[in-house]
Parts: sequence; structure tokens; C-alpha cells
Amino acid sequence: MSGHSKWNNIKRKKEKTDGQRAKIFTKIGREMSVCVKAGGGDPNVNTKLRDLIAKAKSMNVPNDNIQRIIKKAEGGEKDDYESITYEGYGPSGVAMMVETLTDNRNRTAANLRHYFDKFGGNLGNTGCVGFLFSQQGVIVLDVEGKDEETVMEDVFDAGAEDFDMGDGVAEVTTTPAAFSDVRAALEDKGYEFISADVAMVPSTYTALSDPDDLKKMGILLDHLEDDDDVQNVWHNLENEEDLDR
Repeated sequence: MSGHSKWNNIKRKKEKTDGQRAKIFTKIGREMSVCVKAGGGDPNVNTKLRDLIAKAKSMNVPNDNIQRIIKKAEGGEKDDYESITYEGYGPSGVAMMVETLTDNRNRTAANLRHYFDKFGGNLGNTGCVGFLFSQQGVIVLDVEGKDEETVMEDVFDAGAEDFDMGDGVAEVTTTPAAFSDVRAALEDKGYEFISADVAMVPSTYTALSDPDDLKKMGILLDHLEDDDDVQNVWHNLENEEDLDR
């Protein structure tokens, strides 16, 4: 994906996120809780927690909520979640990966299988599409009014691998190992984050042309993203801007 549509997609995703604050808060809270239980509640020691706090703040989660989640997790809350990533195909073979945090894997698998079957896809076995994706840090910055050369210099000074900019938005990619340091360096430089996460990035893309496939793909993504157990959905659809969402 390239050009104007890429930046429109980023802005549309941000607008959709803005309209789903309550659900986003719940999902980030669950992720932070698991992180605290695994690595402790001190963000100076637990770098993943530090990144999650930054992610939560970029989505306007109040600091009181963040501290409450951390204290609750440190106190040994009874909820026990496990991370499971499912792989499958959307309409016409679009490759999809769905990251979940669940306290009931049977419920989660059944729900995901239902969504895929109903909207033109199928839930596959582990490894069926994973080879098409690689893990990368992806940081999206609001750079409205900023000079491109200055942004580029700041980004590469921070240790980023690649950089793309358009329509007041900059997309920065890093290795997973460098993600935390790059994000922190850009935060220190005063940049405003639209999103920052370690994502599964496809190496190849599939375009959909059939209107029915596009409709089903949009509905499938909506159902997956609305599911409380689903943390992230990654896919290799090239023309995401054609979805009616």
C-alpha cells in the first residue's frame, strides 16, 4: 500500500479508535495486567510496561486508570489470561493473524471460527500464514506542520530502520528489539503519537476486487476487532481503503 490512501487509512483508524474509547481502555487494561504479572509494576524495570503506558496515554487513557490497573495486577487479581495468536484466511485468501488475550481458549476459538466461517473466510492451523508476516516496531506520529528533513533526522537519530511521511503523518519502523528505545527517544523530542506498537507486517499483499468480498472482509474485521478477547488483527489486504467501514 502506498500513496494518499495509506495516510487516509491511518487517519480513519485513528477516528475509529477515538469512537471506541471504552473498549480500547478495557483491552489495554487487560494487556497491562498480564504485563505487570509477568514483569512487575515498575516501568523503569519492565520496559514492555513502559511501552504500554505510553500506548495507553496516546489513546487518552487517564493516568488514574493506568495506576489503578497496575496496582490491581500487583495485588494479585484472580483473572488469568493467556496470549494466543490465531491464523486464517479472509475472503479470497486474504492472510490474517489475530492476537488474543483470553481466560477461556475454547470460547475464543469458537467465536473466531464463527466469524471467519460466516464472512467468507476460514480459521487455519498455526503456521498457515505466519510465514507471510514479520514482527516490526511500527510508530505513527502526528507531524502536521513539521519539516520533513527535520523529522527524518530525528527519526534516524532515534535509531529507526525506516521512515515514510505524508499528509501530516509519519510512519516509523524499527526492529522489535529497538522499538522501546526509539519510541522513548521520539517521546523525549516532543513528538505526538497516533499509535506505537510491535506489529506483524506482511511481506506480500492481496487485493480484493469483488464488492461482496470487500463487504465480507469489512464485516469480518469489525467483528474481530469488537471481540473483547481480541487485542490485534493483522492482515495483508492491499486495498483496505475500499472497505466500507
